[in-house]
Amino acid sequence: MRLKTSVSFFILSLFLIFFSRTLNPIDRISDQKDFHPEFSFEGRIVFQSNFDGDNEIYLLTKEGLKKLTNNNWEDEYPVWSPDGKKIAFTANQNENYDIFLMNADGSQITQLTTASSDEKEPSWFPDGENVAFTRIIKKFLRQSLILFQVNIHTRKSKRIIPQYNKGHALPNISPKGELLTFTGKKTFGWDVALFSMLRNKAQFLDEGGKSCRARFSRDGNKLAYVSSKADGKGDIWIMNPDGSDKERITELDDTYDYFPSWSPDNKYIVFDSSHQHDHEGNWKLFIVEVQTKKVSFLFDTPGNDVFPDWHQ
Repeated sequence: MRLKTSVSFFILSLFLIFFSRTLNPIDRISDQKDFHPEFSFEGRIVFQSNFDGDNEIYLLTKEGLKKLTNNNWEDEYPVWSPDGKKIAFTANQNENYDIFLMNADGSQITQLTTASSDEKEPSWFPDGENVAFTRIIKKFLRQSLILFQVNIHTRKSKRIIPQYNKGHALPNISPKGELLTFTGKKTFGWDVALFSMLRNKAQFLDEGGKSCRARFSRDGNKLAYVSSKADGKGDIWIMNPDGSDKERITELDDTYDYFPSWSPDNKYIVFDSSHQHDHEGNWKLFIVEVQTKKVSFLFDTPGNDVFPDWHQ
C-alpha cells in the first residue's frame, strides 16, 4: 500500500511539473498578484502584446497585470472611452479587422463594425457615443486609407472628411471636441495633420513626410507625435495644435520611439521603444516626464508590447 502511494505521488508530481511548464507564460505572470511594473504610476494603461502567440489586450496598473482578452485571433489597438468604463479595440475574429467594444474588465465584448474592409485604429469622440477609425479599402494592388466614425448605439457609420481625397489614417480627437488630428499621405511620406470640424478644413502640421501618430493631451492643449527627422528612426515630440513650438521629448538615437499616449495629468507620456522597426523587434514600454525629458523603463514581456493608452 505504501509503495502504491509513493508511485502515485511520483506520477502526480511529474504531471504537475509538466502541466506547469506547458501553461502559457503570460497566464502565469498575470496570475501573480504581487507583480509590479518597474515604474510606479497612477492610473491604468491598456496595451496589446503577442506574448502568448497572438495579440491580446492587457491592463497594467501599479498593482499588477491583467489579461483582458484570451482567444485565437488578433486583438489590437485598445483605447479608453472618455469615462474609462469601456475600451474600443480592433480584432480579426471574422478574418477581416473590425472595431469592437468591451468593458474595462474585459467583459461583454461586442462588435461595432461589420464591413468587408479592414477597420482599425479606433479613437473615441469626447461624447463617448461615437468612435472614429481607419477603414482600409483594397482595390486590386492598391489600398486607400479613409477615416470613418461609427455610433456605438445605432452602429451606423459615415465618413469624417468626405471631401479629403488623399490617404488619411490614425485619427485622434481633441477632448474639446472641435479638432481631429490624423496622419495624412503626401507625395513622399506621411505627416501629422489637423482637421477642424467647425471650419471643415484640414491642414498639415509638419513637413518632410517624416511624422505620424499624433495624440492630444488630456486638456487638448498639446499634441504628442512621432517624428524621424532628428535621428532617422523615430522620437516622441510635442507641439501646439496649430503646429507651433515643436519640441523633441525623447533623445534616444539608437532606438525607434513610437506610440505616445499622455498621462491623465499631462505630466508624462507612455511610449514604445525598440532597436528594430518591425514586428521582430522587442518593443518595450517606457515613460518620459515631459518637463525634464527623463525616460524611465516601465514594462516588458518577451513579446511586442505596443499601442499603450493611459487613463486615470
